[in-house]
Amino acid sequence: MISLTDSQKIGIGLMGFGVFFLFFGMILFFDKALLAMGNIFFVVGLAFVIGLERTFRFFFQKHKMKATSFFLGGVLIVLIGWPIIGVILEFYGFFLLFRGFFPAVVSFIRRIPVLGYLLNLPFISGYVDKVSESNNMV
Repeated sequence: MISLTDSQKIGIGLMGFGVFFLFFGMILFFDKALLAMGNIFFVVGLAFVIGLERTFRFFFQKHKMKATSFFLGGVLIVLIGWPIIGVILEFYGFFLLFRGFFPAVVSFIRRIPVLGYLLNLPFISGYVDKVSESNNMV
């Protein structure tokens, strides 16, 4: 079992709230306030989970500057008040930032009984295999 510190537990909770607020904000037709709160909770939660220094090192690596600019630019645009454009930029930046984690996530999800079955369906498995073939190191 993985041992978590109290700050990591708080970070996981903040990230959970962030994902919830982002999802709920999109359901409510891109509500600016909910999306902004979700963005702030997610980024602060990430800093709590992996630490402030490692968060900065993760976001500001040379080869990830394009992805970071899209992600943080999307957050800024949501905070300014253009939620649809901001969310699109955020998702693209999020995909570029975390695409190195997708193979591990896909292999984990394939071990879950119902979700693994869904990922192995013929019309979905080809797409999932293509996404999980990413050889980019994090």
